[in-house]
Amino acid sequence: MATQRIGYCTNVHAGATWQQTQANLQRHALAVRAKFAPDRQMGIGLWLSAQSAEALVQDQGVPAFAQWLADNGLLPFTMNGFPYGDFHQTEVKYKVYEPTWWQPARLSYTQILVDILHQLLPPGEEGSISTLPIAWGHPRPSPEQLAAAGRQLRQLATYLAEHEERTGRLIYICLEPEPGCVFDTTRGAVNYFREYLLDDADADRVRRYVRICHDVCHSAVMFEPQREVFTKLSEAGIEVGKIQVSAAVVVDFDALPPAERASAWQQLSAFDERRYLHQTSVREETGKTHFHVDLPDALNAHPQAALARGQWRVHFHVPVYLAEFGKLQTSQAEIVAALNAAREHARVSHYEVETYAWNVLPVELQQAELAAGIAREMQWFEELVKSS
Repeated sequence: MATQRIGYCTNVHAGATWQQTQANLQRHALAVRAKFAPDRQMGIGLWLSAQSAEALVQDQGVPAFAQWLADNGLLPFTMNGFPYGDFHQTEVKYKVYEPTWWQPARLSYTQILVDILHQLLPPGEEGSISTLPIAWGHPRPSPEQLAAAGRQLRQLATYLAEHEERTGRLIYICLEPEPGCVFDTTRGAVNYFREYLLDDADADRVRRYVRICHDVCHSAVMFEPQREVFTKLSEAGIEVGKIQVSAAVVVDFDALPPAERASAWQQLSAFDERRYLHQTSVREETGKTHFHVDLPDALNAHPQAALARGQWRVHFHVPVYLAEFGKLQTSQAEIVAALNAAREHARVSHYEVETYAWNVLPVELQQAELAAGIAREMQWFEELVKSS
């Protein structure tokens, strides 16, 4: 089994060019390392937009960038290939799901990331790249589009196999289930693999190079038990390539005294911001779950704050060291459950703390220094790994 790696995802930092990406790493990642791992190498999950990745290659800047990372003790063992464009523009929302996996631009971008990651990694280190779960799921893509996406992913598996044969480096792509996408649960992921990816002729190749990125926040929002996620994937013969360590916002209105529900509602409303999509699931006492594409949709569907009911789970990545704040909670306990389930049912070795929403958090949750907040997250998770 590969060496266990822990890092934080650098998509939290804006950067339209690769030079800005390096400047952000200089400013923020080195400060995180100084606080979290001053005497050792620190893992990072590198994010490069398509524009940045292409320019880095065209400028022949990869070797120098690799040397800079090594000299500064940063190990980019994984990459986030989900956001293709500017992940910090005024409004991202649905744009993050473009291009889809049936569009050639998505394949081209991912292949460029493969080539870059290989050059950035030291010998003997394997790499992972997370990506979107085909496309946004509403309206449902046509069978022809889903099949075309499957063909491109199998093409990528062939590319990765040839790359490993040529270089000796194992790199795998990890499809990341997300609420509202083509597949947002483990069952949906398994069904897609079986129908569009695991063709008898190249099933073994696909299983090696196309895996799952398990985002703990996403599965929590969908009310998926963590152990069930890993057992279902294991039974289907689908590998988990990496785990994104993340926590959702949770509020259980049924557990609150009626007099406190309005204030909890007001606190929850502060998470309604315009940049990112915040899919929300509301589960009634009966077990019936209502899915809302965005938090404002859920709030508007329940206009009387004092009468709010059910348990709400919101796709808003909050600091993983938080279990509760004010009247609200987080899904932090799901991280513990995911870690334990992964150890029992998977061979995953890449863990990436991914709280990309630091810059749009309500003021009371923000840190005076971004690096201090990220370092605290890394310390919390490392302690969890050691103590579990």
